[in-house]
Amino acid sequence: MKAKEYDFSKGKRGPVAPARFGKTRITIRIDTDILEWFRTQVHQSGGGNYQTLINDTLRQCLFQQPNRWEELRKVIREELMNLQPQQGKVITAKGAAKKTSSRTDIPISK
Repeated sequence: MKAKEYDFSKGKRGPVAPARFGKTRITIRIDTDILEWFRTQVHQSGGGNYQTLINDTLRQCLFQQPNRWEELRKVIREELMNLQPQQGKVITAKGAAKKTSSRTDIPISK
């Protein structure tokens, strides 16, 4: 019995089904436990697409997180403005005081 021969001379490279408008096909590596969590969430909600859930979650993080970070920055700025600098000392990140010049913002090196 002779095997069928296929003619690929008019074949085109690429995915069988092109991505919809606004979508890009990529390959990424996601931790198995994370992927399973998304699949479980979709299954428990009665169906859907875990990839859509991942996409929605990423979009939510992108557009909501900057507002949260800006709130945190504002609080830190306000707290720093309320600190009364001690004359002749600068508090370092480790909490140690260093001697400074007459200007309180320039540490003196030894």
